[in-house]
Amino acid sequence: ALGLKRYTLYVFYYGAPVGWELALTYLDRIAGIVSQNGNAYLEGLGEKAWAPLRAYWAKPSPEKREPIRARMSLEGVKAAYFQGVADPSIIELESYTLDAAILARPGNADLQIDLKLDYKRNLERYPLYQAFFRERRPRLLAIWGRNDLFFIPPGAEAFRRDIPDARVVFLDTGHFALETHVDAIADEMRRFLRE
Repeated sequence: ALGLKRYTLYVFYYGAPVGWELALTYLDRIAGIVSQNGNAYLEGLGEKAWAPLRAYWAKPSPEKREPIRARMSLEGVKAAYFQGVADPSIIELESYTLDAAILARPGNADLQIDLKLDYKRNLERYPLYQAFFRERRPRLLAIWGRNDLFFIPPGAEAFRRDIPDARVVFLDTGHFALETHVDAIADEMRRFLRE
């Protein structure tokens, strides 16, 4: 709709594969990529955090859905925001409260659990994303919460395997790095875009 012919992608967490698919679809439009805890490598999946999903993928059942549903409670969402953060008091209450409220809407948790079942398809496409990185060598900034249990640091480091000039930056925080390090991320992005 905007008629964009060239752009830098910003990918994050669960939505990163949407950006990877855009890159595969519009190869020549990608001027660069900023990946903020946006994974594209199997080694970037934290074993403990992904164990319930792996079990669900292997044999979907109502029982396998419940550990995933438990993460969508207010306490589960809050734990994801606070995990790996040195000072959780700097995280705004609205951040995790709004996420939990949206998940608590009737039927929404079930939709999210269904989506998580389908997420396995993204992992199957990782080799395609990696081939794009190797062949196109887009400029890439991977800026990551070092303490993220979901998408762990080896996922950020793996970008250098396919894009040797990738800039990889780790911040002393968890998964939702913008909640604690927005200024540092903005500074890195400005530097990346200027270059």
